Amino acid sequence: MTEDDVNVPDGRTASSSDELREHEVRTALLDLLAEVGTVTATEAASRLGYSSGLCSFHLRQLARHEHIEEAPHSGGRARPWRLKQHNPAADGPMEEQFGDLARGLEDESWQRWLTQRNEAPSEWRHDEAFSAVAYLTPAEMSRVANAIRRALAPYQDREQRPLARPDDARPVALITRLFPLLPHPADGADQNS
Repeated sequence: MTEDDVNVPDGRTASSSDELREHEVRTALLDLLAEVGTVTATEAASRLGYSSGLCSFHLRQLARHEHIEEAPHSGGRARPWRLKQHNPAADGPMEEQFGDLARGLEDESWQRWLTQRNEAPSEWRHDEAFSAVAYLTPAEMSRVANAIRRALAPYQDREQRPLARPDDARPVALITRLFPLLPHPADGADQNS
């Protein structure tokens, strides 16, 4: 049993559906912090539509993994959080840091799925993971990304509108990464073949 299992809000132990939702909640919190700068669990709950207990739990987990930190405050019960302060000159642009963080959370969720999928209900024990390499121009790569976004658009409002979800719907991680493959240094001469 991990610390996360013991500390899930409401005294519950973590289940597969809780774990699938973790990425969604943590990403929403990181997006909110990137947008507003500092936020308390209560403020995050109000803005995102989650409970303050759930926001508090995930804010603490993000801090434990050193993605966020407590923001300076003048005491009191309120506990504001902010993105971990970095030296952009040393670590790269903030957008890159945030992208790296998001990819790390995606990878963490994927590894959890691989090790615990047998605990999911039988109808949810498969995945639709795939990868492909295609030779595209930059414009074609953008068109492929836009086609994927359009394909997902009909399902995007279900997060904010629970009544729009079918009874058997569950949160599903949808991760797409389109990027050019760079040649290995020894393969530089073969990059166009």
